[in-house]
Amino acid sequence: MTTFDDRERGFENKFAYDEEMQFKAVARRNRLLGLWAAGLLGKTGEAADEYAREVVKSDFEESGDHDVYRKVAGDLGDKADETTIRSKMVELLAVAKEQLVSEFKE
Repeated sequence: MTTFDDRERGFENKFAYDEEMQFKAVARRNRLLGLWAAGLLGKTGEAADEYAREVVKSDFEESGDHDVYRKVAGDLGDKADETTIRSKMVELLAVAKEQLVSEFKE
């Protein structure tokens, strides 16, 4: 194998790793968002966990964050506006990434 082949394989592996980490971060963000929304809805314990799972599943309806936002916004109604929900999504994505990095270091 040549040096070029090694480099190419390295780039492909890094790309695959980055994509996997992004997928995990978004899934974790969706779970955290679901738990946050569940709290606003007055759900606790197993009901909150089940709601968080529903939010994670909603992400598989279409690409992007629109399906997750639509699910949470529809369920919350007037309990949170669009800016609040979208800001929370950005905030929780950063939290999810931090959690994944800290888990990787352990």
